[in-house]
Amino acid sequence: MSIYQYRVPALPGGDIQLADYQGKVLLLVNTASECGFTYQYEGLEALHRELGDQGLAVIGFPCNQFGKQEPGAAEAIGSFCQKNYGVSFRMAAKIDVNGANAHPLWQYLKQQKAGILGTRAIKWNFTKFLVNRQGQVVGRFGPRTTPEALRSEIERLL
Repeated sequence: MSIYQYRVPALPGGDIQLADYQGKVLLLVNTASECGFTYQYEGLEALHRELGDQGLAVIGFPCNQFGKQEPGAAEAIGSFCQKNYGVSFRMAAKIDVNGANAHPLWQYLKQQKAGILGTRAIKWNFTKFLVNRQGQVVGRFGPRTTPEALRSEIERLL
């Protein structure tokens, strides 16, 4: 099993095939437009713009499972991210990250890196997974860890 076997629906359509990102460092984040951590879109976009040419790819995964803080349809989500934060990194279509309908990619990510005290479930929006150039999940970070706080670790992997 490898992260590169997964494919997710994309905003505004089509698919994101993780195989296309082989050899890159990935930062995968479950997002929400109406969350107290939504400001992190700004930091994610900064990392994307500043480190993308060196091999970083940021992908956002909108999710409505936490406080119903991502209620919009695909068009509304994409418009919000672009208008308010200038998001130019890839965004997946809205998915579940927990439960019976959790996307297989997120099942895999949680299996590879447990959270605090060994928990597997995603606890809230803006949980981040860091994947090295070999496709290995090397870090899991909670919502309080800002994108800026990950910069040195990302640069080390680049």
